[in-house]
Order: sequence, then structure tokens, then C-alpha cells
Amino acid sequence: MNRGVKRMEFLKVDNVETVQNKLFSCVKDWLPRVENLPLSEACGRTLATDVLSPLDIPAFRRSTVDGYAVLSKDTAAAGESIPVFLTVKALVEMGRPASFEIKSGECAGVPTGGMLPDGADAVVMVEYSEGFGADGIAVYASVAYGENVVETGEDKNKGELLLSRGKRLLPQDIGALAAAGIISVPVYALPRLTVFSTGDELVPPEAEPKPGQIRDVNTYALTALAAKHGFLVVQSAVLPDSEAILEGSLKGAMENSDIIAVSGGSSQGEKDMTAAIIDKVSKPGVLSHGLAIKPGKPTILGYDDHSRTLLVGLPGHPVSAMIVFEILFGFLQRELTGLIAPLAIPARLLLNAPGSPGKTTCYPAKLHRDGGEYNVEPIFGKSGLITTLTEADGYFVMERDKEGLPAGATVFVNLF
Repeated sequence: MNRGVKRMEFLKVDNVETVQNKLFSCVKDWLPRVENLPLSEACGRTLATDVLSPLDIPAFRRSTVDGYAVLSKDTAAAGESIPVFLTVKALVEMGRPASFEIKSGECAGVPTGGMLPDGADAVVMVEYSEGFGADGIAVYASVAYGENVVETGEDKNKGELLLSRGKRLLPQDIGALAAAGIISVPVYALPRLTVFSTGDELVPPEAEPKPGQIRDVNTYALTALAAKHGFLVVQSAVLPDSEAILEGSLKGAMENSDIIAVSGGSSQGEKDMTAAIIDKVSKPGVLSHGLAIKPGKPTILGYDDHSRTLLVGLPGHPVSAMIVFEILFGFLQRELTGLIAPLAIPARLLLNAPGSPGKTTCYPAKLHRDGGEYNVEPIFGKSGLITTLTEADGYFVMERDKEGLPAGATVFVNLF
């Protein structure tokens, strides 16, 4: 036996639900920081409170078309061959109040978005009218009560829920807030994340690798994934396989990070020292070493009570690291902020997908549209091959202890 190589030990794995529960139990007492952002900076951020409309939207009745505000009953008999004749009392100017009232037999010209005068309850489109005499029109179509009109508060009433806590703000949400006169909103501050990639074999992407070396993938991939999930990366670095350097780097990062993610060094080979160092620099230290998931088994979860820092050791293989990040860190964000999980796409398997006894299995997958439905093709590949994910639209999860799924089975694809 080669005495220079330590004997490998089997990881005692926890299932995904157990690790997620441990993860949340560490941070459930965190009070996620809240900050107020102007609307111009708030898109993509998560609302920290419910937002109620401070006013009726719209604040006045307005027309949805160019035409004439009328009393609908006056048009009941109107038709192409027998028009109704009305007197034009006034013209409403855009952006100005309609400070007058119309009565039966009268109408008022109104532009799209213009305010309706009192008495009017519908609008005849200009296409169904023509001028008649000096101050009259002929109407060639009847309109029902409320036709071509947006009522006061029809969009939202004052005091009504406008947007809910946990809503990730989209461009249309920003527009709704602007319509309500809200110029800043309370959102959750982004959790501070440090990303370390470890390995003597890693070189920057711009370098030409020597034999035995590879370009650093995980620092860039995990930093981008962190931004997608709403984390603020405060530091990232590639570290050599040195216990002293990793220990010092973890201690430094714990001072200004909520979470530290270390990729590589999480299995149990000679240089895989992440778990031991997490135990050394934090208390209570390692809470879980081994995740019953494929890919991603050598995952570490640790916590430090003093600095209130979560420390996670991710596998070194890019696919494994990114899948575990999706499942653990996406879960954490939803639990802390009330963020609604994105919808998964139901799809039929095109190929048999084997399972992994005792493990939750995650398959990168490519979607194919089939009429109004989707088929899904599992992408088979080793977890060290990053292009496996570039070919995928998302991934689906096979429950633990499933032997596999046959072609034709329905799965739910989580989109990347």
C-alpha cells in the first residue's frame, strides 16, 4: 500500500431535506437587512413588505379611445342607417380636468386617456361618428354602460394590496409602483457571499494551462449564479491547496460575509481539507458532510455562531457545484424572503433516466416543444464537463430511492 496516500473514508450522507433544514435552522434567526431603493434601482430585487396602493388607480374616470363621452342610453337606437344626433358641449383637453357636466342629448369630445365629464358613462369611438352642423355629431353605433371607459380605482383601489412581500420586482411592477406615486420601496439587502475556488491545478481563464492544469471555471460560474439568485459577491479568489492559506482566507472572509462558498476540497482525499478547516475556524463547525444527491455528494455545511456566517463546501466539479448551489442557495433565499419559487415546466421524458439508489438525482435537461406541450431530453454527462449545462434549458429532480423513470414519464423541469 502506498503510505503517502491517506485511506479514504466513506461520507455519512444526509438527504436533501435534512441538509436544507439544517441550513435554515442556522440562519432562521437572521433578520435579513432591509434597504429602501429608488424605483430606478429596484428592478430584480425582492420586496421586504407588502405594498398597499396609497390612492385609487386611476384617480379619475378616463377614456380608452379617441371619441365622444356620452350617456349610453342616448345611443340605444343608433345604427348605421338611423344615426342619433347629439350636441357637442365641449372638448376635453389631455392633461386637464373635465370641469363640466353633460346631460341627455349632449356629448363631449375626449382623447384616449382623457378625463370623462360628470354625467357621461360611456364613450363612442370617433370612427362611429361624424360631424353634423356647427356643434353636433351623428352617432352610428350604440354603446353600453361603461364601454370604452376605465373607472376610478378599476386598476387598484386605495388601500388595496398592490404587491406582496417576497415578490421579485419585474419591470411591470416598477410601472405599477410609479402609477401609485411610490418612488422608493423596501427591499431585502443582498446576502453577502464570498466564493473561493481551491486547487493547485487551477489557472486563470486568460492563462495557457500547462500539462496537469485546468482553467478556473467555478469562480466565474458560481459568481454569476450568485448574482442570478440575489447574492452580493463581496469577494472571490482562487486558493492553492494550502491549509494555512485556506484557514486565513476563511477567517478573513467571516468578518464581512454572510455565506462563504468553497468549491473543491470537499471529498476525502489527501488534499481535501475543507471540512477540517471549517471545523477549526467555526463553532459549532461542520453540521453535515455528505449530501445524498447526484451529482453533489461531497457537500459540506458548517456554521459559526460568533460571526453568524454560513460556510458551505461545494464539490469541485462544475456541474455538481452549480446544481448544489441551485438547490441549497435558491432554497435559502426563498425561506428568508418569502420569494416564490419559479414555475417548473411539466414535460414528457424522451429517454429512460436511471436513478441512484439512496440519492436524489438531478438531470440537466433540454426541452423540445411538441405542439402545446413539452418533451424533455435528459443530458447524460460527467459532472466535470461544464458544457453539459450549456446544452441544458434546466434540470429535473428524481426523488430519492427511485430506480429510474421510463420514457414517457412526466417530470418537472426547473429552468436555468
